[in-house]
Amino acid sequence: MQPGAVKKTLRSCPFPGYGPPLWAGEPDRRTLLMTLLRSRTSSLTVAALLLAATALPASALVIELKDVAADRVERQRLNAEGALPLPGTPDIGSLNDRLKAAGVSLASPLVIRIFKAESELEIWKEKAGVYFLFATYPICHWSGTIGPKLRTGDKQAPEGFYTLTKGQLHHSVRWPRSLDLGFPNVFDQSQARTGSDILIHGGCSSVGCYAMTNPVMDEIYELTRSAIEAGETHVPVHVFPFRMTDENLKARPNSPWMEFWSNLKEGHDAFEETKQQVKVATCNGRYSFETMSKLAGPIEACEPTLVTIRDQDQWLKNVPPPPVAMPRNEPASPASLETETKLGNIRRVPGVEAPSPPPSAELQ
Repeated sequence: MQPGAVKKTLRSCPFPGYGPPLWAGEPDRRTLLMTLLRSRTSSLTVAALLLAATALPASALVIELKDVAADRVERQRLNAEGALPLPGTPDIGSLNDRLKAAGVSLASPLVIRIFKAESELEIWKEKAGVYFLFATYPICHWSGTIGPKLRTGDKQAPEGFYTLTKGQLHHSVRWPRSLDLGFPNVFDQSQARTGSDILIHGGCSSVGCYAMTNPVMDEIYELTRSAIEAGETHVPVHVFPFRMTDENLKARPNSPWMEFWSNLKEGHDAFEETKQQVKVATCNGRYSFETMSKLAGPIEACEPTLVTIRDQDQWLKNVPPPPVAMPRNEPASPASLETETKLGNIRRVPGVEAPSPPPSAELQ
């Protein structure tokens, strides 16, 4: 954690992945105040945080305030207090009624879209050959900032185009219903991006994943599973840094990801214009797109891209593992031996005669 950040400690639930987290200890009020003052937090924010800390029971939530958007902090707080569903969540208790009102079935094909900056996940359902927006869910939490995931451990959530298959429907212990995004995809691999087990899951904590809360995740999982079992073998998932408008791109002219984001916008616009699935391929470090009147299927790669990936894999296989560092047993100095002797800690060092301990092992 960076200096100036405020963090409280999270303890796991009795049943991992379900229910609000349990508080592991109340923060020290004086430490909290001094930390906030050193970080030059506004007096209004200080007052609000201290009031919240005072009101909370002995306690629950992990919140790191530095470099984390306020909306994510607020949703974590609401989840910790059990104030679910989050604002903006559809009526998940009436899924069948909503499907009936929209004129679609649980198993009709779908497309999932994620917008990181807005913390929103959309589900589009197919009806009469075109897709319409069926539901928009607030994302309770995602880690990192806008920009793609590059390597294992960077705590970034991915951006790009992915697909979900039956094998990516997860039933892990912590998240009984989750979707494995399939990172790194073939484009990510060609860019030497690394990572694994990047999920859309329940709860409201995340390191590289998208946390939706458990009730919302149950609905997303059921919609996805039903579509896959009905024949949509590859469910598209489009992940964007923000709403892909010209204004949003122009607002970030100096971003190192401008070229990458502009490429993502091409796929975004292709879907927006036709409201049909987009066939995604990758070649020479770029995505390409073709609108489809049928299910798009998996992401494809050109031969040069596949060669690049194979060459990288072969190179990694030939890299020797790092040597195991052996502990060094250096001779102790006479001064340190004298101190250890007084403490009663006699050790034998090759070539050095250890003196006998004095009658008393106490330091004078």
